[in-house]
Amino acid sequence: MRELTLRAVILGALITLIFTAANVYLGLKVGLTFATSIPAAVISMAILRMFSGGTITENNIVQTIASSAGTLSAIIFVLPGLVMIGWWTGFPYWLSVATIAVGGILGVMYSVPLRRALVSGSDLPYPEGVAAAEVLRIGDEAQGGAEENKRGLATIALGALGSAAFAVLAQTKLFAAEATTFFRVGAGASTLSASLSLALIGVGHLVGVAVGVAMLVGLFLSYGLLLPYLTSAGAVGAPDLGEFVGTVFREKVRFIGAGTIGVAAVWTLLKILGPIIGGIRSAIAASRQRSVAGNAAMELTERDLPIGIVFGTIIASMLPIAGLLWLFAQGGPIAANPAPTLILSLIYILIAGIIIASVCGYMAGLIGASNSPISGVGILAVLGIALIVAALNSTGGDAQATRALVAYSLFVTAIVFGIATISNDNLQDLKTGQLVGATPWKQQVALILGVIFGAMVIPPILDLLNTAFGFAGTPGAGPN
Repeated sequence: MRELTLRAVILGALITLIFTAANVYLGLKVGLTFATSIPAAVISMAILRMFSGGTITENNIVQTIASSAGTLSAIIFVLPGLVMIGWWTGFPYWLSVATIAVGGILGVMYSVPLRRALVSGSDLPYPEGVAAAEVLRIGDEAQGGAEENKRGLATIALGALGSAAFAVLAQTKLFAAEATTFFRVGAGASTLSASLSLALIGVGHLVGVAVGVAMLVGLFLSYGLLLPYLTSAGAVGAPDLGEFVGTVFREKVRFIGAGTIGVAAVWTLLKILGPIIGGIRSAIAASRQRSVAGNAAMELTERDLPIGIVFGTIIASMLPIAGLLWLFAQGGPIAANPAPTLILSLIYILIAGIIIASVCGYMAGLIGASNSPISGVGILAVLGIALIVAALNSTGGDAQATRALVAYSLFVTAIVFGIATISNDNLQDLKTGQLVGATPWKQQVALILGVIFGAMVIPPILDLLNTAFGFAGTPGAGPN
């Protein structure tokens, strides 16, 4: 059966361009990216049905490439920080591509043994992966599938046009796209904001009721309890209530949320440590069986990339990462004695990558890739490397040297974040593949291709948005 074909790769790359651009914009706008598996699968089925020999596994490769690249766009939660602190004025293309790609490829490698632990050997629901598999199955049916494909593609086109029309109307000020208010609560204060973004309505439909309720509980705890309590000491005399409330939220409430995610991450890791070790052992045993008896001795749906290639790629990737870190450290205090910082940074990337890949993969299986708290994990990752960098390097109160260390910490986090974003998405795709009878190693190759396509697309989109709107806190940034 057709699977990893040239036309699937080309179609996946083209869909990647559209969905990656959409995810980069939406993520920067509202702090939330969305899984692109289902719309990519619908588009793929509608297009490949026009050609002969299209199969469900070939469509699965298309959605795997597109969803991998779309999810990689979550790197926007880190890279723009380098512009915000004034270290970069734009996004140097090849440096950005290399940083995004190497982190994403590491994420693919880390997720290979996790497949056995968290997909084939787990009862996690994988809501988006199961939904994508169901869409592929319906679209693969004969006449009924053809009609379903047409309706699906028409629905996506109608939704896109409707959302674009509303955005145009909002820009003409005929409609208010969003509204925000600040108000006092006893001695403290809080805020509420609402947005009429059709993109957010679409994401809300995808995440479902259970996740929506969880978000509402978090909203109540943050804005109804923590914010009024933490602002009670200074809200009365604040000259600008809105600015005061916003500062308290950014500097205190958000970090309480990050701490909650940190505890959840540690608890999750302890909970799944046994299955992860079992998955690695199973992958090693399967690789031995494969080398002795050949592929015929294994079921199609159990053929991963050989574990030797996986471990070899992880170790080999440390060389380009070391080169990138050394180049980035030039011009700052690290350059005077780079070895200790670079060595500990590489160890941190290896260890933090394993932990984050496991936790994000588990959370994606539990509540879906769109809802996994990946930006909170990014906050924890940057705090970890910042403590290491600060312990090894002294700035002597020099503001430029301090900024150089902050930039270096963000750069290391960008690599770790690439691991997190891809592991967050890969297991969903591998679950879809398991349900439709796909070959895991072919999907894993498709995931690597998706990472490369996404890495090539994201920097120019970030440059475009930086030119058009600017990022919050940077000189010349517009109101949006």
